[in-house]
Parts: sequence; structure tokens; C-alpha cells
Amino acid sequence: MPDALAPHFHPEYRPTFSVVIPALNEAEGIVGFHQRLVDAMAPLGTWEAIYIDDGSDDTTRETVEFLRLDDSRIALISLSRNFGKEIATTAGLDHARGEAVIVIDADLQDPPEVIPELVAAWRSGFDMVCARRRTRQGETVLKKLTAHVFYRLMRNTGRVKLPRDTGDFRLMSRRVVEAVCKLREQHRFMKGLFAWVGFPTTTVLYDRAPREAGHTKWNYWKLWNLALEGITSFTVMPLKIATYLGLIVALLSVGYGAQVVVKTLLFGNSVAGYPSLMTVMLFLGGIQLMTLGVIGEYLGRIFNETKQRPLYLVERFLPARVRVAAGE
Repeated sequence: MPDALAPHFHPEYRPTFSVVIPALNEAEGIVGFHQRLVDAMAPLGTWEAIYIDDGSDDTTRETVEFLRLDDSRIALISLSRNFGKEIATTAGLDHARGEAVIVIDADLQDPPEVIPELVAAWRSGFDMVCARRRTRQGETVLKKLTAHVFYRLMRNTGRVKLPRDTGDFRLMSRRVVEAVCKLREQHRFMKGLFAWVGFPTTTVLYDRAPREAGHTKWNYWKLWNLALEGITSFTVMPLKIATYLGLIVALLSVGYGAQVVVKTLLFGNSVAGYPSLMTVMLFLGGIQLMTLGVIGEYLGRIFNETKQRPLYLVERFLPARVRVAAGE
């Protein structure tokens, strides 16, 4: 018979905090990240760290498994392939058990040392505490400028107001996480989903650090596609712009047509200039193709949603082995 007072692993145990860490090819820096995470979380209460291996092709998964041998608070979710950071984050939220859930990247640009400030704000009564970037070290001027424009554009055109200069680094209460997990659309823009659910929210300022190790997985093409996800998921403004642009072009065409008719009646039917004719045709053709492209972006998203495929597939799940005393 086992000792009744011996520690064991309780399947229904809920730690106070779950830390969700999506990771793609972060083997170089994940050991240093975890050590800093342990130091930051030590005085806060019981916690678990959920690493999501998003189809890495380096030793990220093996490194987390090695860390897990010495730290029973580590859980590992290995996705069957690379699904993207937004869906990897969703997988972590689906498996998080804590009363509060912290989302943070493994590249140490978001310092774990800020977590106690997030926890303090949560304990004061807020359901969501966003980490807002005061400075962005190690980023180019172009990256800072495009980020500035994007956040202002989303705040001014969408029905959901994104917090300024705020990424995924944040703390959420259990009821916020449960609300977010109910949103299962395929095209996911997590910053928008976090803002959409609402609940009392505050921000904590911090200085974003340069990447400690490894290389960024984001290039300008991927950032552009992420921006498209955000814009098309939370605003129909591009469709409205296409409508207004079509109306303006139609009015200009009527005016031009009236001018041609009047000129013909007064001065006869002279041969029209070929360059001007081609310019008008190419202009109208470009407007039509651009408008069809905007409609196609929304139509493609509707098509993907109707298939109702699962958001992700888990190749392997190793839960945290949090130790509690028998009878607790």
C-alpha cells in the first residue's frame, strides 16, 4: 500500500498560474529563458509552464523534454506540424489549468521579470493585464514605424480597440481564457481576440529587449500577412473603401463621358488620343482588379471557415507533473 502522506501527482490540480510559451526553433535560448522564468515565478505561488513546440526543425522539443526531467512544472505540447504562432498560442490556452494565464514568447524580448507586475495588477481586480511596450530595443526604424501605423489603423477603423503598442505578452484571468477559447475561427489574430472579449483591462509599461539568442521568425511578408489577418478579421473597412472607390470612379466616368459628348456635339467627332484612352482603360482595370482582390480576401476566409477543420493537431502532449500532498 502506498504511503498516504507521500507526494503524488493529482490530475485535477489547478496551479495558480499557467505560463503559455509558443516556441518555434528556440533551442538556443530556451534554457536561459526557463531559468529567468523560474526566478520570476518563484515568489508568486504555484505555477506551470506550457511550452508549445510549433513544428520546430531544431532541438527545441528535445531541450524542453530535458528541462522537464528536472522541473515537474513543465508541460510540453508538440504540434503535428507548424500551424503558426496564433494557433500555437491557442493550443497553450486550451491546455492551461491556472487561475490566471500568462502568455509570453521564449525569445526573451518580453522579460519574465515583468510578470510580477502583471500579477500585482491582476490581484488588484483586473481580468486582463497587458504589457505595453515603452521602448522597442533592437528593432529597425521601419519595423517601429509600420507597427505604429498598424496599431493606429486598427484602433481607428475596427470596432475592437486594440491597446496601443501591445503584443501577446499579457496576463488573463480564468474567465477571460475560457471566453477566448470559445472563439474557434480559423483565421486567428490573437491580439484582436483578446481585445474582443473585453473584461476589465489595464496595462503595465515595460522596455522590450533585443532577442537574446536565435533568429526572428518574422519577416516583413509574414508581418504583412498578419496585418491582413487583423484587418480582415475585425473590420470591413477595405470593402467599404472598395465601394467608395468604385462610386468615385463611376462619377468621374460619367463626368468624362458627358465631356466627350458635349465636345463631339460642339466640335465634331475628332479622333481620340490613343494614350489617354489606354490610360483610362488601365486605370479602370486596375481599380476593378484591386476591388476583386479585396473581395477575394474576405471570400477566401469564408471558404476556410466553412470547412470546420480543427485548429491544430497534437502529435504529443506531456502534462506538468505538479506535486501535491495526498488528500489535498
